[in-house]
Amino acid sequence: MTHTDKTTTSNWTILFICWLIASISTLGSLFFSEIIKFAPCVLCWYQRICLFPLVLILSTALFSFDKSVVKFALPLALAGWLIAFYHNLLYTGIIPESVQPCSKGVSCTEDYINLFGIFTIPMLSLMAFSAIAVLLFILKRRLSK
Repeated sequence: MTHTDKTTTSNWTILFICWLIASISTLGSLFFSEIIKFAPCVLCWYQRICLFPLVLILSTALFSFDKSVVKFALPLALAGWLIAFYHNLLYTGIIPESVQPCSKGVSCTEDYINLFGIFTIPMLSLMAFSAIAVLLFILKRRLSK
């Protein structure tokens, strides 16, 4: 296997891991809302708007290894990260509830899941978007060489 083949394989692996994270996160999100019946808040819906297309964009790029995937996927991952970050600030009380966009319906600070005092639904979302964004930045850097 040549150096170019190894590089292409590792780039494809990075893209595959991004797709896997997006897919698992999407399935988890749908599981929480459709099976367990946790009602998503407004910020959760905005994060879904950023997450769900990533599954399709990344899976399409996997088959042809389209190098331009980063320019389509990275803005969605960063927008999702910003929303998830803001959601976590609200959830932890750093930003007061009076400025939350979830004034009607489900509260953005609803405590559905709290494992070990760290792993909440907003934190899981932030972790997923962080991992996808970091991996896409790595891929972007590798592809620009």
